[in-house]
Amino acid sequence: MIEAIVLGAGAGGGFPQWNSNAPGCVRARARDPAAAACTQASIAITADRLRWFILNASPDLRIQIERTPALHPVGGLRSTPIAGVILTGGEVDTITGLLCLREGQPFRLLATAEVLSRLDQNPIFEVLSRALVPRIALTPGHKLMLMAPQDGRSGLWVTGFPVPGKVPLYAEAGSARPADALVDGETFGLEISDGVRRLVFVPGCAVMTPDLRLRLDGADCVFFDATLWQDDEMIQAGLGVKTGRRMGHMSISGAGGVFDSFRGLAIERKILIHMNNSNPVLLSDSAERRSAHDHGWDVAHDGMVVSL
Repeated sequence: MIEAIVLGAGAGGGFPQWNSNAPGCVRARARDPAAAACTQASIAITADRLRWFILNASPDLRIQIERTPALHPVGGLRSTPIAGVILTGGEVDTITGLLCLREGQPFRLLATAEVLSRLDQNPIFEVLSRALVPRIALTPGHKLMLMAPQDGRSGLWVTGFPVPGKVPLYAEAGSARPADALVDGETFGLEISDGVRRLVFVPGCAVMTPDLRLRLDGADCVFFDATLWQDDEMIQAGLGVKTGRRMGHMSISGAGGVFDSFRGLAIERKILIHMNNSNPVLLSDSAERRSAHDHGWDVAHDGMVVSL
């Protein structure tokens, strides 16, 4: 079995975003039931409900843990069922939560060599003692058994695979071509398996490729990048100057978007995750939400539980 809990469904900044007065954020701030607030994207997975692995350490991780009883300490003065953290990239909204886990607790940290190198370059992450939190590099395409630090096998395997993306925003100054979507280890997808079922987690992707379609086909569950409804959404709303593609994200609608790119794939359950606060699919009474359901997609929400 694989069980997943959505700790956060939103993109960077969450919903409502702290400095946004856009209509959706106003509704969420007013506790409109059709505009449910959400924290930044992360999920927790398990095969036995005893050992949990967190996919992406969002800046909201501490509060996400506190409101998720399955992740609470279960024995001794200090303990945790969190056995590891697996990162899909080095963006601020995937790594900052690691600093919330600095209290001398053993767990395993897994990411690509490129992402681990970015952590190595920033001494603040040394608050995670390497003696307690070993940094394990994921080799693209290599299936790795997830091990708990004290109890051994977890019953889960992870395979990391590169997807088109870009360098983190804070690193763009040193990038020769920051606007290009590259398959270079900076952006990863994760396939989680218990030997029978497959869950695939891709919260960031700039474009669908034949290799990615092949990876996704036949999965039992896919969580996929839903940052923007349309590529120029933030420009049209007056919220920014970048397209979704420039930020390293596909749009949901339109030619080459998520709906279009998933046509013909045999996937049992499809879930949109990592929605920007400007995305109308966050609003349960929107035409975009109805369209998502009509296309066979669920929309992730904080606290959502998926059992396979």
